[in-house]
Amino acid sequence: MKIIIPMAGMGKRMRPHTLTVPKPLIPIAGKPIVQRLVEDLAKISSEPIEEIAFVIGDFGKEVEESLCSIATDMGITPKIYYQSQPLGTAHAVLCAAPSLSGKVIVAFADTLFRAEFKLENDAESIIWVHQVADPSSFGVVKLGNDGAISDFIEKPKTFVSDLAIIGIYYFKDGENLKNELQYLVDKNIVVNGEYQLTDALQNMKNKGMKLLTSQVKEWFDCGNKEATLYTTKRILELSPPDELISDDAEIINSIIIPPCFIGHEAKIENCVLGPHLSVGKHTTIKNSIIRDSIVQRYSYIEGITVHNSIIGNHTELHGNSSEVNIGDYTSLHR
Repeated sequence: MKIIIPMAGMGKRMRPHTLTVPKPLIPIAGKPIVQRLVEDLAKISSEPIEEIAFVIGDFGKEVEESLCSIATDMGITPKIYYQSQPLGTAHAVLCAAPSLSGKVIVAFADTLFRAEFKLENDAESIIWVHQVADPSSFGVVKLGNDGAISDFIEKPKTFVSDLAIIGIYYFKDGENLKNELQYLVDKNIVVNGEYQLTDALQNMKNKGMKLLTSQVKEWFDCGNKEATLYTTKRILELSPPDELISDDAEIINSIIIPPCFIGHEAKIENCVLGPHLSVGKHTTIKNSIIRDSIVQRYSYIEGITVHNSIIGNHTELHGNSSEVNIGDYTSLHR
């Protein structure tokens, strides 16, 4: 089994946190989003993951090394491909053409999920979906009497289905997918200037391929600040408590209200932290009250009271606040 992860987007809705790292490397309770995605996919796969193909922009050597480490630490071979222009989802997947063979999972890197099924890898294709209250904001699938997908509808104005596509797909034959993607490019079949994966899926269905769905129990979006904080909250709630506070974290005269993640060699002194707080490694927090927030790595925080906030890496923050959203290498004194 191979995994293709397109992640070349700029992540503009998560700025300022994506000015220094791509969105999929933002940590959620101590692990980058993309690492959690890979781990979750490995759990539901009935076969070992042999290769991960990351499709990225010009993110630099350090990011590439981080991505390769995520794969190699799991005993998986990493591959790096590049998408130099934002030409759509189909184009992004096609950038990993050399890896499109055999059984393939395509997973876009700004989404996490919780599922209670094993991948039925004998199916020709499976599309992960989640039942949503308001389907008008999503691409949805309509099912036929046989349970297979009969149609794809993008942001329906009237109700046709509440099964939203979450951005994870399985294909038994990666070569077939590659050929369909190449057909879109060769024939210049575009929507708003972009090549769309759903057009390739529609072509496959029209040729007789049976496209099935698997419904995930929960779908976590990491597209903007509020969604990322909610995802952090749910990941913390679902995590085993004994995995959340590092053994080498130093906690002095402080109250930790679970669930909270406290990273390696973090120092907490005279604080009330939590619930739903994630603190990165080597961060120091003193004389503060923080909840429902993310504080990333190598930061120094003192004398603040905040909630619903994201504080970047290598930041220094002093003084009373209520809600902040500051990126890496920021110093703020009040």
